Amino acid sequence: MSNEKQHLDDTIYERNYVYNFHYRLIWTTKRRNAAFTTSQLVSDMEVILQRIAKLNEVTIERMEVMPDQVHLRISFKPKYAPTNIVKALKGGSARLFFEKHPEIKQQEPWSGHLWSPSYYMSTLGNPNKAVVEQYIEKQKKNVSRR
Repeated sequence: MSNEKQHLDDTIYERNYVYNFHYRLIWTTKRRNAAFTTSQLVSDMEVILQRIAKLNEVTIERMEVMPDQVHLRISFKPKYAPTNIVKALKGGSARLFFEKHPEIKQQEPWSGHLWSPSYYMSTLGNPNKAVVEQYIEKQKKNVSRR
């Protein structure tokens, strides 16, 4: 038998803990107005989001900046609250984007706000609920055999 540890796909191994937190995060622009209408504007937002993610120890696994919304698949350490990550990404990106493009901030639909206040977030990953329930039940049976 090998002494090597078996590593699970998409699992992150840290010094003191192991985790598999992956999230889907979507948010829209204010009133779903199209803000990212050129490849340069899309690129600017992508760079901004990557910068904020790095500062907050967030890994962006997949990103799509569309004219009126952002779709992300992200992962971050369990010591961070998902709501704080969302606030950092949305708040920081709006501030930095408007600093880089003050001409957009002054336009009518924005009134100084880039994003809608709402967002959608869901968890992703393995194993699913049924697998976890089976595993826990199996552990319970193993303890009772001792």
